[in-house]
Amino acid sequence: MSVLSIEPRAVDDARVVAQLDRFARRIAATPPGTCAVATQVALLEAAVAQTCGKCVPCCDGLPKLADLLRHVRDGEAGPADLDQVRALATLARDASDCAIGYEAGQAVLDGLDAFADEYASHVGQGRCQAGVGQTLPCETDCPAHVNVPAYIALVGEGDYEGAVNMVRKDNPFPTACAFVCEHPCESRCRRALVDAPLNIRGIKKFACDQAPADRCATPPALPPTGRRIAVVGGGPSGLTCAYFAALMGHAVDVFEMHAQLGGMMRYGIPAYRFPRERLDEDIRAILGAGDVTVHANARVDARELRRLSVEYDAVYVSIGAHAAKQLRLENVEAEGVMSAVELLGAIGDGEIPDLAGKKVVVVGGGNVAMDCARTVVRAGAEEVSIAYRRRLEDMTALRAEVESAIAEGVEMITLEAPVRVEVDDRGRVSALVTQPQMIGPVRGGRPAPLDARKPERRIEADVILLAVGQDVVSAPFEEAGMQVARGRLVADAALAAPGFDNVFVGGDCQSGPATVIRAIAAGKVAARNIDEHLGYHHTLDCGVSAPAARANDRTPTGRVNVAERPARERRRDFEAVEVEMTLEEARQECARCLRCDHFGCGSLDEGRTQYA
Repeated sequence: MSVLSIEPRAVDDARVVAQLDRFARRIAATPPGTCAVATQVALLEAAVAQTCGKCVPCCDGLPKLADLLRHVRDGEAGPADLDQVRALATLARDASDCAIGYEAGQAVLDGLDAFADEYASHVGQGRCQAGVGQTLPCETDCPAHVNVPAYIALVGEGDYEGAVNMVRKDNPFPTACAFVCEHPCESRCRRALVDAPLNIRGIKKFACDQAPADRCATPPALPPTGRRIAVVGGGPSGLTCAYFAALMGHAVDVFEMHAQLGGMMRYGIPAYRFPRERLDEDIRAILGAGDVTVHANARVDARELRRLSVEYDAVYVSIGAHAAKQLRLENVEAEGVMSAVELLGAIGDGEIPDLAGKKVVVVGGGNVAMDCARTVVRAGAEEVSIAYRRRLEDMTALRAEVESAIAEGVEMITLEAPVRVEVDDRGRVSALVTQPQMIGPVRGGRPAPLDARKPERRIEADVILLAVGQDVVSAPFEEAGMQVARGRLVADAALAAPGFDNVFVGGDCQSGPATVIRAIAAGKVAARNIDEHLGYHHTLDCGVSAPAARANDRTPTGRVNVAERPARERRRDFEAVEVEMTLEEARQECARCLRCDHFGCGSLDEGRTQYA
């Protein structure tokens, strides 16, 4: 008689699981600039370790494939070897029994296509492409390339004003990014190899809380050049360009169509996320940095743009993306349907709607949808729902924003695609009708929704807010001769507008709606390129350098997260939701920094102060 056991046939050894966890963290923290071929070798070697030995294409083919790739990596392979790599990878993909084999083969095939130039360099030149080499993760992944380790070290030393000025070396909006940046700098932080990425945004916020930007003296402007620059649009990109251009000694005129500066930071981000008085701190510092003159309520049309291009030495167009995209729905023009841009723009001017007792449905799954939903909660709405055609995990909104919205009472209605708006006999919104969806194949990196064989759903609503994207008001600039593609203003790699001698363009109007830090990065590049266009090569000094690096504290330590006020309290007002870090928390978080600028292979010159 056979003996049965309640134990499973294979038991996960805790030590193996721990090693796999370390491997996963190492993959997540892959440094920018890593050789793509070397990365493919490492991933393939992991697949070799997983093979069960049942089928030949996997158990014999993958080791042979890994050996060939190692020769390619080491510059010892020729074109024939690369052909054999493709043949073996195709065999593993098409003939392996399980995903371990066929996914490994597909990954190699994908890499051969995606990194064709890198493979060609290894085979033809015997080395990596020029420029390949590890760089400092946090600085590289920041679009504005802020010297992150330097300002963290300054915060750790208690030099908060120095930290603010170190940020301003590359980004004149330290406070804005302290509140609303999506912190791509954290994505490949090497501290993740020890425990978890640093809370870089939280540290920056602590510095700005201790040393408000408008109380930290900006660097002195260089002597006047006599050159005049017109900036069209007073949002993050335009004001960044104005800041750096003014420090270089140029006279800058900013033309803003609204009554106040700030762009979508004022007219798109709710005050509970970014208090207006904190935005004004950054703006006051920027306007005090040099010869900057603001012209508010100034709309620039085709005729005005032509005038500016003649009267000024250079023009930077950074008008943002302030128009709302619309859905093609029946009754979408009905009373009670409005765009997220319209709602948030009105609130930016202090016009808060009275939604007491109303049922509100927000359509969309991005950060703007979360901003709208959390805003109408504060405006007194009785019920707030978000209707989204994909799954919760497919939302493009930051996970923290989604969780905060749910905590404040927002209902997430997922896998529901809007079909039409129902209206009452007076033409006002009564409901949003949706078609249930099922999730389908991956397209463009995300699973695509498909119509499910289920009856339509009726979601009662008094107000429907559409948060499905933003467009650029490009017509006046196209009329002036600027090129437009897919609704965006066209620029070359140097942000110069084709067809003009002295017009540059950047930010959301050129890239499409993006993040604040990407707009800032574009403004920084534009200022540098305009300066070069005018015949200069100015260098700027932020007046502060990084402290000497201390020995790393490698003790695994929990990450300090920025806390929020309790949901039951914060949902009643528009006051800032985030709670300041304590001094002890900030010091602990700063001490977790591994100072990769000093110890890492992506080292920088210590004491660097010049603007990049």
